[in-house]
Amino acid sequence: MQAIDLRRYRRPLFFTGAGLSAESGVPTYRGAGGIWAQYNYEDYACQRAFLRQPEQVLEFHELRRTRTRACAPHAGHLHLAQLQLQYPRLSVITQNIDGLLQRGGVAVAAELHGSMWRLRCRCGVREDSAAGPYARWRCERCEAWLRPDITWFEDAVDADVFAQAGALVADCDLFVAIGTSGVVWPAAGFAQAARRTGAYMIELNPEATELSALYDRHLRGTASQLLAQWFS
Repeated sequence: MQAIDLRRYRRPLFFTGAGLSAESGVPTYRGAGGIWAQYNYEDYACQRAFLRQPEQVLEFHELRRTRTRACAPHAGHLHLAQLQLQYPRLSVITQNIDGLLQRGGVAVAAELHGSMWRLRCRCGVREDSAAGPYARWRCERCEAWLRPDITWFEDAVDADVFAQAGALVADCDLFVAIGTSGVVWPAAGFAQAARRTGAYMIELNPEATELSALYDRHLRGTASQLLAQWFS
């Protein structure tokens, strides 16, 4: 097989999932060892839990932030950042909330599920990226509990972010999925949308997924190996 020459494509798009971060040591969400195999989301990752026990929910997310901060971007993140420098029209959409892409120098066009490094309340959204513990748990203006700015179970997705991502998918002529299981909806629908609009489809994943049949080409292995090997 030949390497993928990005110069052939007008609007390349890379779509990333939890598998990209797993190589840095960030736990995935599903399957053996995944976060939701160890914790019940109804206690830690839904609005009902936050309204019931905000302190417990914030402590849980502080622990996740602390563990994530100890993880470093890997060679795949860094190579993707270099590709963006070479090809300014290369867009990146992510399902990940961990911020590793940005720490690796990647410009992310859409964070579909938010970011663990932000908080929000009725007063708006604010960055909180320095460390694991949050700078504060309550808003300094209205004294409401501050909520992690991520899409929890039972939440509606951010319609504006998904519309922005949808426009990028509709315009792409190369769709590259990296480390995504293809089971989280509605984000998983972007691969089907790219297929319908005629984009060339490439899947980077250690193993087949539920949506593998959508792709024209399958590259099996880790992102740090495959990105450097196949994309220039």
